[in-house]
Amino acid sequence: MKAILWTAYGGPEVLQPGTLPDPVPKDNDIIIEVYATTATAGDTEMRSLRLPHFLRLPLRLYFGVRRPRRGRVLGQELAGRVVQVGSGVRKFSPGDRVFGAPGMRLGAYAEYTCCSLEKGEAAIAHVPDGVSFEDAAASVVGGLESLHFLRLAELGAGRSLLVNGAGGSIGSFAVQLGRHFGAEVMAVDSAGKLDMLRGLGADHVIDYTTENFVRSSRRYDAVLDMVGGAAFGRCLRVLKPGGRYLMANPSLPNMLRGLLLPLHSRKRVLRGSWAQRAEDLQYLAGLLAEGKIRAVIDRRFPLRDAADAHRYAESGEKRGNIVLTVRS
Repeated sequence: MKAILWTAYGGPEVLQPGTLPDPVPKDNDIIIEVYATTATAGDTEMRSLRLPHFLRLPLRLYFGVRRPRRGRVLGQELAGRVVQVGSGVRKFSPGDRVFGAPGMRLGAYAEYTCCSLEKGEAAIAHVPDGVSFEDAAASVVGGLESLHFLRLAELGAGRSLLVNGAGGSIGSFAVQLGRHFGAEVMAVDSAGKLDMLRGLGADHVIDYTTENFVRSSRRYDAVLDMVGGAAFGRCLRVLKPGGRYLMANPSLPNMLRGLLLPLHSRKRVLRGSWAQRAEDLQYLAGLLAEGKIRAVIDRRFPLRDAADAHRYAESGEKRGNIVLTVRS
């Protein structure tokens, strides 16, 4: 089968077209013919290992110290059709339209991928009628992560949410889910993304290049921060007493600051580990089918141009998601 091979740690040029043997399922595996996958920020960070220091070493030990030897095909989310199932699989059958996350095996940048349904590995769910493979694939990571954080926020009617860095894949779903849960949503990003964020239901928008949201008198019950770094202090300042700062892009110093915060403040810093669960995917599938959320797709690239897709993902210009089309 054709695949994009992750040949080294480095820039987009380390993604090279190649071929691999077709996968063969074990008892609890399914083989998926991939129709669509994506180029996420997580894929670019994994490819280059531009990650916080406390994550770099364990990932090198897992994938390969000098170069990737395990997980040689990237891709954290996918959609396609089941073509083969192992003897122990009952939930899926050949021909089923599915989407999901293959887990630490990765592997979506290929014509076929093998997903293990053992507990704690891949999370796979059915794609509803009327939802395209592209929309489904682009809803997995952003949808699951934003759902995880907004559940921690305990949003509801009368509550308020600020999303800092709202124009990416996770932020764009957070805006929609925040509104779905009944919260008033402020979306912060650059000017070129504000119309898109209004279209997703944001009640208010701020162009961070011309306005500092800290200077407003408005305060929020929860802040989902996709930016991290120096934004930590600004986000804390706009929280109400008892408010929740949801740290989606943590650094080690900010994690330590978050642990110390309860010693002198009622505000809470939450991160937690988000689980890839099939039941959460099926919940998102229902919202997609009902039109209550949608994937924002900025650009589409054929799989062979995965390196170009990664370059665009790292440009800082993308709005929502970048789709890699494997099959029409």
